Amino acid sequence: MKQVLNNTIVAVALSVGFATAPLVQAEGDAAAGKTKSAACAACHAETGNSLSPAFPKIAGLGEKYLFKQLQDIQSGARQVPEMAGQLDAMNEQDLADIAAYFAGNPMQISGAKEKDWPLEELGSAEFLALGEQVFRAGNMETGVPACTGCHSPSGQGNAPAAYPKLGGQFADYLVKQLKAFRSNARTNDGDSRIMRDVAANMSDKEIEAVANYISGLHIGAGE
Repeated sequence: MKQVLNNTIVAVALSVGFATAPLVQAEGDAAAGKTKSAACAACHAETGNSLSPAFPKIAGLGEKYLFKQLQDIQSGARQVPEMAGQLDAMNEQDLADIAAYFAGNPMQISGAKEKDWPLEELGSAEFLALGEQVFRAGNMETGVPACTGCHSPSGQGNAPAAYPKLGGQFADYLVKQLKAFRSNARTNDGDSRIMRDVAANMSDKEIEAVANYISGLHIGAGE
């Protein structure tokens, strides 16, 4: 119980610091965003529920978070080769409208999988248990805080603070992003370095386990 409490305190402290950064955003029009997002459907599907783990699900991620990511991709602060040139002709209102549209759609759950990692070390039950432990309690020995402090016990995130919904996202995509933060290939978590500092102390095993666990989270999970 003490370990969980300590990790939660660390995570909340980090999240408060990150939330203080101002995020100015135009008011988005979801109806207009639906029309403007037509080209997005090729990769992310019409509602933002991508059918392939090669492209993230962007439905329900939170309007502030989506707007920031679109801005960062457009400016080059976040490098996403698949998005190169896609946003060049859009203005701030266009980005806000698209963010509002996708944020208003519910994300479909991917579902955690029963698998071993690796077979001789962790069976399916242990792999899922490790994922839950990292998500809910972190790892005090290596300085990894619980994910729940920012992303909520059910993985629904914190939309006002621009912390994205994670529950239901593709595990492969989550693994890719955590490793990108760990290697500093992705740096748009701000001056707080909140995600880079979290991922820096995570092993491959922990990253894959927590990503698999998160992919099966839904509203009500863990509450």
